[in-house]
Formats: sequence, C-alpha cells, structure tokens
Amino acid sequence: MSVARQVVVEADGGSRGNPGPAGYGAVVIDPATGEPLAEAAEYIGVATNNVAEYRGLIAGLEAAKALFPDAGDALRVHVRMDSKLVVEQMSGRWKIKHPDMKPLAARAAAILPPSSVTYEWIPRAQNKHADRLANEAMDAGRDGRQWEASASTAALDAPSARTPIASPPVQGPPGDQAAGAAKARAALAAARGAAAPEGLFPLPEAAVPESAAPETAAAPEAAGSGPEAAGSPQTGWGAAPDLGAPATLVLLRHGETALTPEKRFSGSGGTDPELSATGRGQAERAAEHVAALGTVQDIVSSPLRRCRETAAAVAARLGLDVRIDEGLRETDFGAWEGLTFTEVRERYGDDLTAWLASPDTAPTGGGESFTEVTERVAAARDRIVARYAGRTVLLVTHVTPIKTLVRLALGAPPESLFRMELSAASISTVAYYGDGNASVRLLNDTSHLR
Repeated sequence: MSVARQVVVEADGGSRGNPGPAGYGAVVIDPATGEPLAEAAEYIGVATNNVAEYRGLIAGLEAAKALFPDAGDALRVHVRMDSKLVVEQMSGRWKIKHPDMKPLAARAAAILPPSSVTYEWIPRAQNKHADRLANEAMDAGRDGRQWEASASTAALDAPSARTPIASPPVQGPPGDQAAGAAKARAALAAARGAAAPEGLFPLPEAAVPESAAPETAAAPEAAGSGPEAAGSPQTGWGAAPDLGAPATLVLLRHGETALTPEKRFSGSGGTDPELSATGRGQAERAAEHVAALGTVQDIVSSPLRRCRETAAAVAARLGLDVRIDEGLRETDFGAWEGLTFTEVRERYGDDLTAWLASPDTAPTGGGESFTEVTERVAAARDRIVARYAGRTVLLVTHVTPIKTLVRLALGAPPESLFRMELSAASISTVAYYGDGNASVRLLNDTSHLR
C-alpha cells in the first residue's frame, strides 16, 4: 500500500483590466513545515480574472502531481484559494455555466482523481504567496518577458514560509451555509461512532452515512467541538458550545428615488439620484422603527446618495456617525442604467438573455456581472463582520447587495437573486456567528411603512 503524500496548493490569478493583461501564480507547500516545494507562474496575455484563477489552479495541481509522479491515488492535495467562484465550482456546489470556464474546470478536474483533491476558500490576505507570483508574472508580461523562478521574491512575503500549516477549519467565510453543514457532518459522524475529520483533509461529503439525517445538521450551533463532541452524541441546542453574540447585520434598502416606482435599472454607473419626497418619508419611518428597536450600535452605508440620505435619517435619530463602505454600492448596470426591463429587452435583447442565464455575464457596455458583485459584497461582509463582531450594525444599501448577502447566508444558487422581493426601505436581518454559520432572521419587512 502506498504511503499517503499530503501537500497544500495555494493558487491565484489576476487581470489588470478584467479582461486585460493577466497572469497566474501557484505554490505547492509541505503542510508539516510550511516550506514551498514548487512554484509556478505565467503571463497569459489578455484574459479575465476568472480565467487567470483557473489557470493558476491547473498549474498548482500539475506541479503537485509532478512532485510525486509515483504517488498515484495516495497523493492528497488540499487547494486553498481566495476565489470563491473557483472553490465553489470545483467543489460541485455551484454550476459552471460560462463557456470559458467549463473547459478549464474540466482540465483541472482531470489532473488528479476527484477524491484526492479538497478545496478551501481563504481570505486574500492569507494567499499572499500565490498573489505575489501572479503579480510577478503580470509585471514580466508588461516588460515583454516571461516570469522566471530564479528571479522570484514571492516566497519572502509568504506568511506560511517555514511555518506549519494548521489543519483547515471546516468552516468557510462568514455567512456561507456550507460552513455549518461541514461542521455538523463532523459532529454527526463522531456521534455515530465514525471517525471525525482530522488532520489536513476534511471528511469527504460522500463519506458521511446517508442515515446522518439533516434534522441535527439543520441546527447550525448544535455542531460541537472538542472532547465532548468526539465522545458523545449531540443532544440538541442545549449541548452547543457558546459561540458568543453574533455580528448582526440589519439590512435596510434605501428609500424610493424617482426611478424606483418606474422600475428602472438604477445602479452605481448612472446618475446617482437623490431620494424623492416619498423616499424621504420612507427613510424617516425606517429611522423611527430602527430607533424603537433600540439594538443598532453602528451604521454603515453605500456611498451612493440615496443610501447616504437614508442612513443620515437614521443616524440623526440614533446620534451615530455613518461609515461608508464602497463594497455596498449597487451593481453597475452599464448601458442599461435608467432603462426599464422592457426597454433593455427591446434594445439589447441578446445581452439581456445572456445576463439572465449566467451570473458571469455583465450588462451591455461594461457593467458588472453578478459574480463580480458577489465577490465585492462578500469582501465587504467579511470586513464588516470582523470589525463589528458581537455588535448590531445597520447596513444601508441596495437590492443586489442585500439579496446577495441573503443568498450567501442560505447557500442558495445565483438564480435565487431573481426570486426575492425587496421593497424600497424594507428591512432584512442576517446574523453571523463565530463558527462561520449565518442565520437569516428577517426578509423584506415593510411593516414600519404601513
């Protein structure tokens, strides 16, 4: 029997223009020592961020396989990337619809047996080595040359160099429903006498007995840890560890503008309209309602005028300052800004059909795809949850960011964005716990407006 060989692959890719001059980087790391075993980077010409990220993954997997050509099925590779798209698609949780991504994903999946590779999302700050390699490759391309390993200084900035890499947590980024599911599976497996995931590689989902029913898994905080969890079954919510107070985000959509009742596309690439008289009234009623709740401790707003005006109404009631976060702005709808859905269909029918079919497709004229918006909003979420841990924060933002936060918390597919109603000045609430779980507590509440 072959001795199992375990390595970590960290990969990244970037594009200066999206699409624009692009490159990727990947490093294979010994998890026991933190030592880099191999590096790969390449300037690939004009490409998108997603293409570059997939190319980085492919290079990392190929480098890992080349290091241990005789390991066969005994090779175990744990991939760490800050691309939510690549991690979720390669893990099988998100469908791959974009024609440019499908062959790249298939190529990556064919390098090693699927059972030999696991994936973990990490924040960009933890992916510095691969990010530096990708930037070195793009710099080389800018100068008309290819990246050379002998000239690389990426390892100097690598936080993992000569430091053992801890076993990856079973949780994902804050608010991802898959995080709690993984933790619950571990507790269920232990409770039924199965071996709980340990070491570098988590228990594959397929290894969980079908009899591990979702009743316990559906309760996020019921998944315990430590000796008690390993030795005895969970007995409901009472056995859950104390996760502390969650970061609670109260999501307030801005009040109406002149464009709202006409249902026109109004994103971050248009005229930045102010609140209408109706919208100002809605903002005041929302402010009165939030003040009556007595729980909001901080306010964060989108930079767009309609949100800043709505946030100001609440801040005046609560005596709080308003912090601006660029990540909370609405989607840039490109050439569709100011148009109704019918007008867009008449003028840009094919583009609209493609946009409705794939989150990777951007609106006509250089707008943002939902995939790009998701990455931006998730990054803002992570910043806010980390900054306001244990506090209740009012986020004044827009339709797409709020729907995206709810979708990620539920682990719902991208198309669910089209299946949620979100009224002007409505309130939704999501709580984020320390173990990565999220709880959607309220959606589209408009009772304060009636």
